Amino acid sequence: MKFRIQNSKFKIISIGYLTTVLGLFFYSFTQVDLGLTLSRASIYQYFEKRFQYIGYFNRPLSSLFYILILLFLFVFYVLILIQINKNKISRKTLWVIILITTAILTFSYNAFSYDLFNYIFDAKIFTHYNLNPYLFKPLDFPKDPMLSFMHWTHRTYPYGPVWLGLTIPFSFIGFNYFLPTFFLFKILVSASFVGTVFYMEKILNLINPKNTLFNIAFFALNPLILIEVLVSSHNDMPMMFLAILAIYLAIKNKWFLGFIIMVLSALTKQVTALLIIPFVFFWGFTYFKKQFSIINFIKSCLLFSIIGFIYVLTKIEIQPWYFLWIFVFIPLLNFNKTVIFFVNGIIIGLLLRYLPFIYYGNWDGIVINLKLYVTLAAPILSLFVLTATNFLGKTKK
Repeated sequence: MKFRIQNSKFKIISIGYLTTVLGLFFYSFTQVDLGLTLSRASIYQYFEKRFQYIGYFNRPLSSLFYILILLFLFVFYVLILIQINKNKISRKTLWVIILITTAILTFSYNAFSYDLFNYIFDAKIFTHYNLNPYLFKPLDFPKDPMLSFMHWTHRTYPYGPVWLGLTIPFSFIGFNYFLPTFFLFKILVSASFVGTVFYMEKILNLINPKNTLFNIAFFALNPLILIEVLVSSHNDMPMMFLAILAIYLAIKNKWFLGFIIMVLSALTKQVTALLIIPFVFFWGFTYFKKQFSIINFIKSCLLFSIIGFIYVLTKIEIQPWYFLWIFVFIPLLNFNKTVIFFVNGIIIGLLLRYLPFIYYGNWDGIVINLKLYVTLAAPILSLFVLTATNFLGKTKK
């Protein structure tokens, strides 16, 4: 009887989580650019205009929806982690939740970023215009209909050749039709996410099998991943997939192949170039038959990712998806309640950066300060709550 009650409880939690994911899916279409028509079907346009009305012309309601979605995503995320910690969820069940979530959000609109449009156009310069995107920018093609809804049209291709090599085939397959190409690019990013989780699990089975399910859920079901990877489809995930694959190959003592994959990661987006340093360092350990610590290797990768993160922040404004560079390594290590609180405090602060824009409809003026306040307040508040909880716990004892 007790098992049935617990099983029923988890069903409620999982249904609540997936319902909220579905809510995020629908909410994403409130942000469809007013210059973009995803489909000319009359029934679709009927609903699109009503969704856009919420996103662009009823911003207080849109802001409320965003807050509620974030709230419920975190609530059900925590409840699932609690269930896993109590050994109430199997590996198969967790993977079913991950895959259903991925399938739903792969077909969402890239609500919180225009970068996906730039990825599509960069490949289009090569496949449709037969020119080099490193030399030509979107503004060089003023008659292209995509310019009516794109941002950052003034820059040439800023990423590595590997990302271009990955996207060009999908651009060809899309036959220059926007909607098929749009979803092909989203599928590419979602597939890299599933691959990342798969190899994270394989690494954890080797170094920390007891906590594998918890650590995988801690990463894969986190709202940051849902919004920045599965909704916005940033190319940081393919980059980190290659980095995690390289680390897995190194752990399996396939250092040369791992090194090649790590270089490919750096040639996708330059951030992971710093990871080549600890990779070569620990490769040297094994070459000279010195003792090799997998945990120290991963910690070193985390450290160099943090260094890269800090360096980038000195050059440009913080963006929520940059934290993926760090977040992907944390589940590979042993961590405690303090880390869980603080990391999610940072993530809440980063995701709340979108709220001032959703409410005001611009990124300047008062929004600049509001973004800074929420980014700093959330992690500080998380530490305060943790400290207060620990203090009250000791007082009761």
